[in-house]
Parts: sequence; structure tokens; C-alpha cells
Amino acid sequence: MPNWGGGRRCGVCQKTVYFAEEVQCEGNSFHKSCFLCMVCKKNLDSTTVAVHGEEIYCRSCYGKKAPGHKPTTNPNASKFAQKMGGSERCPRCSQAVYAAEKVIGAGKSWHKSCFRCAKCGKGLESTTLADKDGEIYCKGCYAKNFGPKGFGFGQGAGALVHSE
Repeated sequence: MPNWGGGRRCGVCQKTVYFAEEVQCEGNSFHKSCFLCMVCKKNLDSTTVAVHGEEIYCRSCYGKKAPGHKPTTNPNASKFAQKMGGSERCPRCSQAVYAAEKVIGAGKSWHKSCFRCAKCGKGLESTTLADKDGEIYCKGCYAKNFGPKGFGFGQGAGALVHSE
């Protein structure tokens, strides 16, 4: 059958997958309705899929089928995983960060609960933070700990006074 629409072939049913119904994983395309565990037929997403070669499983069935193998856990393994939050690691607690709890700041993904000043613990917003050496700080703590120091700094408008 000709591929008139130019879409890719589904890794399960081999029919054309169009953009609106496409899920990508490990470089393969799937229909959303075909992106199911090969054993138990549960719907999969980036947090539950385990890939072995061309086969896709839920993590539970994969563990039963292939205890000697580890499923793919690369957070950048697919566009689908990136779009859905993947399993990026929080720089503060090193645990997986999923889409529902993800906050981006200083170019990294954080848990909402970990997105706090490293010094005072104040909750931050991506627009009100300062970062240094991989840590994030509120503007006040950053200025206090890493801002300019010495005569004339932090004294207000009349700080530089000539005395003769």
C-alpha cells in the first residue's frame, strides 16, 4: 500500500501514523492506541514504558519477562519522553522529575518542592532566582553571599563620599 500521507509506520500495526496520533519512543512511531504493553495491553507513557529491542512493555511485565535486562531509562531517549516530562533528575534530590511536578529554572528541571533557595529555603519562581555553581538562590541570599563586597557597596545612594 502506498504511503500517500508521508507519515511513518506504526511499530505495532505497521499502518501509517499521522502527526496528530503519533507517539515516538526510541526512534519508532506508534499510534496512541497501539502504544500498549505487549503482554498485559495497558496504555503506556514515558514513565511506564520499558523498551527491549523493538518491543514495548510496561515496567511490571518487562521485569517478569526479562529480569536480566534493564529497561531504557535515558531521559532523552525519545521526543515522546521529552514532551511528557521523561525521567529527568532533580539537581537537589536526584530523584526523577515528571511533568506534573516539574519546574524549570537555571536550565534544569526541579520538583516544585525542591525549587527553593539553597540558603534560606524560600520558594522560588523561575523569574526570581539567581544561580551559581548548579544551585539556586533567592535574589537576597545571592546578593548577600555572592554579590560585590567592600567599601561603597550596599550602603545606599550616599555610599561613595569624598573626605579631604
